[in-house]
Amino acid sequence: MGLMIIVLALQTGCAGSPLRSDFDGASYGNASLQKDVIRTARGLLGSPYKYGGTTPAGFDCSGFVNYVYRTAAGLSLPRMTHDLVRFGKPIRAGRLQPADLVYFKIEHQKPLHVGIYLGNGRFIHAPSARGKVNIQSLNQDYWKTRFLGARRVI
Repeated sequence: MGLMIIVLALQTGCAGSPLRSDFDGASYGNASLQKDVIRTARGLLGSPYKYGGTTPAGFDCSGFVNYVYRTAAGLSLPRMTHDLVRFGKPIRAGRLQPADLVYFKIEHQKPLHVGIYLGNGRFIHAPSARGKVNIQSLNQDYWKTRFLGARRVI
């Protein structure tokens, strides 16, 4: 009995704090799968940017999206952003749900950029400009003026 209490205490101590919810309280059809995608993406925060990268050792934007969906949902998405932008169902910005893909037009660099919508107006992505997977607001002028659209893949 004493050993069981020690084991339980150790497991509880390793559990850490609960994942901060990105969901806005609405009920979504694939909530469990969406949460898995968001949890996996958030677990990669701080991973470095690497052109052509497809692993936590370094991601580009589509490599990040691909890795997250393959790991969290078992889905194999197109690798290139110009193919990925045609994958799934197009949705309006006002209908965004967590785990939707969001696309942007970036001048003078890659023609397209992709990230994963988290909820509450935020998305996670692997940008070359800041060099690490991070979270941004869709309401920032930079992203708002470059927003192209969104697609639902789950």
